[in-house]
Amino acid sequence: MWVFWVIIAVIVIIVLWFIAFYNRFVVLRNRIEGSWAQVDVQLKKRYDLVPNLMETVKGYAKHEREVFQKVTEARSNAISAQNVSDQGEAENLLTGALKSLFAVAEAYPDLKANENFLQLQEELSAIENKIAYARQHFNDVVLAFNAKRQRFPDNVVAGMMGLVAHDYFEIEEAAREAPKVSFG
Repeated sequence: MWVFWVIIAVIVIIVLWFIAFYNRFVVLRNRIEGSWAQVDVQLKKRYDLVPNLMETVKGYAKHEREVFQKVTEARSNAISAQNVSDQGEAENLLTGALKSLFAVAEAYPDLKANENFLQLQEELSAIENKIAYARQHFNDVVLAFNAKRQRFPDNVVAGMMGLVAHDYFEIEEAAREAPKVSFG
């Protein structure tokens, strides 16, 4: 009779162990989704600001169509990105295009002194800081999830749940370089 109770106890312990590990993964998965939502909110603010910024620069630099077209295309690609990897690539292109836009603005002293332009530039800078913080938080949560997913015995539960590693939201090295702008 005691063997029966030992078997029942072992089964209960295994079930409770599985539930505890499962719940930890659920919490981490929800944190990833929540932190991505925060990144997304900041990115949407950035996307909403870009047209205002472009219109202000257009008023001073009407002949810089190529730069405006690149910014518009990059913004459109970023808005339509479907996953973290695509979003990262699109954000890299948008960042590069915005750098080109600001490089154009440098050539126009009146524009650099324009109060509306300065306000938009300051707002974009603040949003960029929030995006950087949100990206860092997202990547920290992804790191925690991916590390837990790889550790034993967590990897057993992760395998049973069909959980796969999440991508980090990274900036490519090319996006870190200063844009090359020619006025010739």
